[in-house]
Amino acid sequence: MTQTLFITGASSGIGAATARAAVAAGWNVALFARSADKLSALAKELGDRAMVVSGDATDIDALTAAAAQVADHFGGIDAAYANAGRGLSKPGTEAGDLDDIRGMIDLNVMGVVLTARALLPHLRKTRGTLVLTGSAAGRQHIKGSIYGATKWFVHGYAGNLAEEMREWGGRCCVVAPGMVDTAFFDDGAPDKLQPDDVAAAVMHMITAPDRAAIREVYLMPQA
Repeated sequence: MTQTLFITGASSGIGAATARAAVAAGWNVALFARSADKLSALAKELGDRAMVVSGDATDIDALTAAAAQVADHFGGIDAAYANAGRGLSKPGTEAGDLDDIRGMIDLNVMGVVLTARALLPHLRKTRGTLVLTGSAAGRQHIKGSIYGATKWFVHGYAGNLAEEMREWGGRCCVVAPGMVDTAFFDDGAPDKLQPDDVAAAVMHMITAPDRAAIREVYLMPQA
């Protein structure tokens, strides 16, 4: 029976690469992000295995409705990837714009919690796997980085959630990449990790045997 993966932040970068990898591996994918046009273009590329459910990852009603729609369409949800997140236009506690800081914390922290809240009822039914996008910035102290602090939350939350989910056979994992060549960096990073590298790590975690809970994959560029 074909399995289904729900992805937030699916319109580009790591999310889109993971959708492509999942479909190539025979999975159905639910594509969730705010950019409906980009999602539609990706779904057209991926074919019948892809479903568009656009919305904001900080909106619990949108997430809950999308999860229910996907579960009804595909017959269940076997894995979810809380990938939506962003950085700051200008970093720093004093230099950064407060509205920008609040928006980033809302997405990087509450967006992850709300995604888990909306998807856990469905994952419980399938004893499924939840993957969160952490970061190398959430494993080390970086001078003045509020973004890094949000990823420290993700890493701690993933471990706590893993202990909760294991009670009913579910798994929670975090993928922690270093610099990845995505739009996150204004000038790109072509000599660093590629989105496909992170996607491969996500697929490794969600396809691992039931007996194996891969709590974290820490992925760094060689160069």
